[in-house]
Amino acid sequence: MATSDSLRYTRIPTHESGTIPAVGFGTLIPDPVVTKEATKAALEAGFRHLDCAERYRNEAAVGDALQEAFKARKLQRQDLFVTTKLWNTNHRPERVKPAFDASRRRLQLDEIDCYIMHTPFAFQPGDEQDPRDEHGRVIYDSGVTLVETWHALERLVDEGHCKSIGLSDITLEKLREIVAVARIRPAMVQVESHPYLPEWELLDFCREHGIVLQAFAALGHAMKPNVLADPVITAIAERLHKTPAQIALAWAVQRGTAFLTTSTNPGRIQENFDISAMPEDAMREMREQITTSIRFNTVVETGVPGFIPRAG
Repeated sequence: MATSDSLRYTRIPTHESGTIPAVGFGTLIPDPVVTKEATKAALEAGFRHLDCAERYRNEAAVGDALQEAFKARKLQRQDLFVTTKLWNTNHRPERVKPAFDASRRRLQLDEIDCYIMHTPFAFQPGDEQDPRDEHGRVIYDSGVTLVETWHALERLVDEGHCKSIGLSDITLEKLREIVAVARIRPAMVQVESHPYLPEWELLDFCREHGIVLQAFAALGHAMKPNVLADPVITAIAERLHKTPAQIALAWAVQRGTAFLTTSTNPGRIQENFDISAMPEDAMREMREQITTSIRFNTVVETGVPGFIPRAG
């Protein structure tokens, strides 16, 4: 289904005069060996934006895939936009730079294009990524504020090796707080968004401030109700000779957001890259006729990602 179309190569400008590739590949894959192969397949398909995280425990596998591609001269570092994330247990300012440097070492990269706060929630600092009390409840850290952590991220940009910073799993209310006090504004905000959770108000705020809104779970994460089985989307897909996934992803880019998809299947990875522009009437149908509204991941309330698969 590959067609020649510029939509897949869209880059979205940010307030600091940079651009971010709209089409992104997420590396939330529990097995490091599978992660490496999927990352290689994504690069072969044409993805140039990779989303990583300390919490995924597989940055080293992504780094190995990148180094193989560099050594084979299939691409150069400047061709890529690589994001990784600060985990909740490292929100205290003195822990931010060591966590950032550790991610750089695992990814085998001198520079990170965007370093994102994985959630706005601080957990008890330490090596245990998911600290719990005797009742199984998350142990939060009341000794640090979101703003203090943000200022520590700003210092990473000052010191070099970190080109831009951002936030994930943030509500509009919390984003407003950061933008109001930020010396360096977020370049990107990563939130759950798909046709059942369009986040129009947040998108409008991001546009106003030169922030890229990046949608994770852009296909609904195969949860029910199934976004890809929506009758509006399937009808458009049939009419345009595309898959429902390609319609949902084209919608994401055409309305001005970036997106992330994750797959370990090379054919599916290629399909998710091979998007092309839809006519305006299809965009209008999706906005006006899709009435289902649902959030699949409650991370914005707890700080605990709900989409992290367990290995084994």
